[in-house]
Amino acid sequence: MAAILQAARTSLEKAVKMTVFVRDMNDFDKINAVYASFFQGGEAPARSLVQVARLPKDAGIEIECITVL
Repeated sequence: MAAILQAARTSLEKAVKMTVFVRDMNDFDKINAVYASFFQGGEAPARSLVQVARLPKDAGIEIECITVL
């Protein structure tokens, strides 16, 4: 995601909202731990976490990120 944001001339530090789509809500605690590791010492952007039946390419997780420029 960092590379995609950099190509768009923004960064994770400018994220204001993230939506996380997961295949298995039992991964909630693991996702929270990883999410927190990216935003140590700062405020994390708003986030929604939603369980879905299926993701493209049978991925276990997909993340949508909205940033300010």
